[in-house]
Amino acid sequence: MTAALAGPFRRPKVKAVALMTACAVALGGCVSPVAGPSGRYAAPIGNAPVIANPTPYSRALVCLGEYARANHRISPRIAVGRISDYTGKEEADGSGRKLTQGASLMAISALAKSGANLVERYDTSVSELELKYANNKLITDGAPAGPNAPTDYRKIMAGQVAGSDFFLVGGITELNFNIRSSGLDASAGNTASTKSAQGSGQLYVMNVGLDLRLVDTRTLQVVDVESYQKQIVGRQVGIGLFDVLDGHVFNVSAGEGGLEPIQLGVRAVIERAVLEMMANLYGAPGPDICLDHGDPLGGGTLGITGGYTPAYNNLDRNNGHTRAETSRWEHPGSADDADRGRY
Repeated sequence: MTAALAGPFRRPKVKAVALMTACAVALGGCVSPVAGPSGRYAAPIGNAPVIANPTPYSRALVCLGEYARANHRISPRIAVGRISDYTGKEEADGSGRKLTQGASLMAISALAKSGANLVERYDTSVSELELKYANNKLITDGAPAGPNAPTDYRKIMAGQVAGSDFFLVGGITELNFNIRSSGLDASAGNTASTKSAQGSGQLYVMNVGLDLRLVDTRTLQVVDVESYQKQIVGRQVGIGLFDVLDGHVFNVSAGEGGLEPIQLGVRAVIERAVLEMMANLYGAPGPDICLDHGDPLGGGTLGITGGYTPAYNNLDRNNGHTRAETSRWEHPGSADDADRGRY
C-alpha cells in the first residue's frame, strides 16, 4: 500500500519541479552570462521619451519674459546662491534626504524661463581654474599654425567678468507628513459560503514649504522675500477576493496607489516665488498681463524647458522653438540602432 500511495503523492512534487525548471529557463532567456553582439548581457526595459518638466507656473514664467521683451523691460543681473534643505528629514533606511538637494538648480531654471539676465555664482570652479591658467599664460584662444608653432596667450582684462545686481538665496523650510488622512477597510462574506471579498482605500495629505529672499549684491539689503507652501496628496486603493472551488483555494488581491511627486512640488513652489519676484523686477502690474497672451515678438528664446542666448545670429533657424517637442531627436529605430550611432 505504501508503494501504491507513493505515485499519487509524487506527481504534485514532480509537477512543481517541472514548473520551477520552466521558470528558470524562461528567466535564463532574458539574462545571459555571455554578452551578445550588442555588447550587453540584457536589454534594458523602458522606452519613454525625454519630455519637458514644467509646473503649473512654467507657462506664466515664459509669458512674463515675453511681456518684458515686448515692453523693453531690462532684467537686472541675477545670481543664485545656496537654496538648501533645512528640514533635516532623512529616509528611515539611511539612503539619503527625503527632499531634493538641487533647489538652487531649480531656481536657476525658473529664472531662465522668465528671461532673467543670469550670472553664474553657484559653481565657478571651471572659471576660476581657467583664470588661474590664463594668469600663468597657459591658455590660448587661437589655433596653432603647426605642432610647434607658438600661439598668443589669453589676456586677462580688467572688468571682464559681469557682476550681479541681485542674488537669490533661501531654503526649503517645511516638510510636514500626514497633515490629514482618511481610510476605509471593508470585507464581506457568508458563514455558509466559501467566498469572501475585501476592499480598502486610503487618502493622505502632506506639504512642503519654502522661504526665499532676493538680496542687493552691493548693499546686502534684502529687497524681496517670498514664503510659500504646497500641499501634496497621495492615495492607495486595494481589493481582494477569496474563494474555495472544487477543493482549490484562490486568494487574489490587486491594488493601485499614487503620490504626487514631492520634488516636483518643490519645483512648483520655487517657480511661484520666482514668478512673483521677477514680476516685481519687471514692474509687471499683475497676472492679468498673461491672460490670453501670446508671444509678441515670435521666435523667442524662452520656453518651459528654460531660456538661452543664441550663440550666433541664427534665431530664425535654430532649434530653440523645438526643445519641448517629445520626439524631436528620437530615432524611430530600435535601441540597438541607437547604440550603433545610426542617427
